[in-house]
Amino acid sequence: MVDQPKEASQPRTSVELFAGGGGLAMAVHQAGFRPLLFNEFNNRACETLVASAKKTLGVDGLERSLETKPSPPEEGKPAPLYPGDVRDLDLSALQGKVDILAGGPPCQPFSAGGIAKGDEDKRNMFPAVFKAVREMRPKAVICENVRGLLRPSFAEYFQYIQNELRLPFEKRNDEVSWQEHNSHLTSILGKLADEDGNPDHYKVVMVPVNAANYGVPQVRNRVVLVAFRSDLGVDVDAFEKDVKTERFSEAALLRSMRDEDGSYWQRHASVPDHVREKVRARIPKVIREDDCRPWRTLRDAIQGYGTDVKLPALPAVDLARLDEKFDFGKEIDVVDHIGWPGARIYKGHTPNDLDRPAKTVKAGVHGVPGGESVMLLDERVRDTSVEGGWTYLHRYMTVRETARVMNFPDEWLGSGPRGEQMRQLGNAVPVLLGEFFAKAVADALAAAGH
Repeated sequence: MVDQPKEASQPRTSVELFAGGGGLAMAVHQAGFRPLLFNEFNNRACETLVASAKKTLGVDGLERSLETKPSPPEEGKPAPLYPGDVRDLDLSALQGKVDILAGGPPCQPFSAGGIAKGDEDKRNMFPAVFKAVREMRPKAVICENVRGLLRPSFAEYFQYIQNELRLPFEKRNDEVSWQEHNSHLTSILGKLADEDGNPDHYKVVMVPVNAANYGVPQVRNRVVLVAFRSDLGVDVDAFEKDVKTERFSEAALLRSMRDEDGSYWQRHASVPDHVREKVRARIPKVIREDDCRPWRTLRDAIQGYGTDVKLPALPAVDLARLDEKFDFGKEIDVVDHIGWPGARIYKGHTPNDLDRPAKTVKAGVHGVPGGESVMLLDERVRDTSVEGGWTYLHRYMTVRETARVMNFPDEWLGSGPRGEQMRQLGNAVPVLLGEFFAKAVADALAAAGH
């Protein structure tokens, strides 16, 4: 019998920067990676990571550590959580020991909802990512960020980000403008051979994504950057083709709803006839054919079908008890399924439809969202002032419903008041989306013999 390489018997390893409430960290863990380090600046998010670690991150506890030059923990030992500015960390002790460096650098500099200063914004943490790459030399890097990076006003700078990730060891001096440095990087890249095997270089794939196309019950448009170290021989073209192949589609969802006894309605047999009729009335006559699975909907998530593992349906929220802040999840032993009063619908603030993927969950730090946390219900009341003579009731989504839309398990315990928990969820990476990319990276590394 041929002995297997020692590396093949060991779990792959990961480092998580900007961990937030733990979405990408949970995703990487579920993809089979052992965490060596977590980093998060926000204290409430750190409390969430500590409270949820054992059940959601696969680690036997999570220990806060102010050690600025951390060493990798022994297998079976808790991974340290550095609760501070990532720029203060020296990660050189982890060099050569990390398979994936994962993180979503703060997106406010590039978000349409923020000031959108981009590279001039002090919250831009991409330089910290490049520093971490230089110190650890990970086999692969996964970064998720807002689709705002693709806006024309950011196009040149976003290309610069990708160039820096390709050549992270070409460090920019403080007195050099990013435009000058980008010209330098472009010149180097133009001279590299296609089969460049320099361990200081990385091959980068940029993937615009809608999370709904990856099985997330939410329309969430983002950008994912994946980089592989050039000396590993990863087939980057095959990887790119794989991750850009659509798995779930709106067309498949519509086909599942088109017939009265379609698979969607079989799954949700208790939906009132008037709701079915309303949904089916908006389905176009012609629906394209494909081999995809149906988009998952907000109703799917609430009823426990938001992932491939069926969860118990969340109990109904009694609209008459919203002011009580009563936790309706107690009957199935989950927390934070708490109704909230005051939801409104008005122009520019329209609710989620139960039979569509939810709108993008937002952090809610840029003013009043556009109805992303409000949902239209099946219940209705007579209203002769509107067309059709009925008005459908609505309410705010609970934290637990929102967590399910982000594929967070019911064991996830958000720290702080409702607004803080919703902020953590809005800033997170949906677990299914992150897990898909982490598994794809692991497969690509394995295919290259690593």
